[in-house]
Amino acid sequence: MSVRIDHGDWLDLAPSLDHASIDFLYADPPFNTGKTRRTPPNAARAGRDADTHYADRFESSEDYIRFLRERLASTLPALRPTANIAIHVDWRTSHHVRLLLDDLLGPDCFVNHLIWTYGLGGSSPRCFARKHDDIIVYCLDPRRAYFLAPRVPATSRRLAGTTKKATDVLDIPALNNMARERTGYPTQKPLALLELLIDAFCPPGGAVFDPVMGSGTTLVAAQRLGRHAVGFDINARAITIARGRLFPVAAATPRRQRPESAGD
Repeated sequence: MSVRIDHGDWLDLAPSLDHASIDFLYADPPFNTGKTRRTPPNAARAGRDADTHYADRFESSEDYIRFLRERLASTLPALRPTANIAIHVDWRTSHHVRLLLDDLLGPDCFVNHLIWTYGLGGSSPRCFARKHDDIIVYCLDPRRAYFLAPRVPATSRRLAGTTKKATDVLDIPALNNMARERTGYPTQKPLALLELLIDAFCPPGGAVFDPVMGSGTTLVAAQRLGRHAVGFDINARAITIARGRLFPVAAATPRRQRPESAGD
């Protein structure tokens, strides 16, 4: 299966994608937290890549949605008619993103509002603990969009040892700081989550595109599942980490590294 990794902004690189070549677009963009996201403490001590960061802030919600709108619109020509789009966000912007996708694609193209629930993270004395992300899924053509219902372990005693069809609440543990698959890249998502999504929304042998790929988890999952993969990122350090995961032999060969960008 082919893997393509490019360093640059999603908006600038989107026109380079072949027309009608992508089966599944998954994007985990900045969440507009207003913070700089950094490698967790002691990552280097645990053998992970360290000293990685990106700015997770926009001037306003309007600027954030404008950022997404321009990039999604520029990518639409590259999607197959059967393609699905999944945008991974949180409580800050999920409602805005759904309205954006309604506007770009039409309300009839809505597929799912998935909830990824996890146990890690803090809590507040002023509200219920926020322990989930939102994954907003749309398709290009509801009559033709690909979908294979994923199976998860059954939880009832009567069905012990069997599987059942997954619901729209995905109970998959987040990565703790000592997880073996951790790279040290901030906000890294678990392979189990991406494998479930890719298996459900991209046909075997199809092409997965992650335009803000970070450490490359989406591409690793696609490769493991026999899908082609394309990934972009504006952060040079993300590119280095992703290439190390996807092309480990080549990454072990010493070469001059490009300087790390200070941005996203």
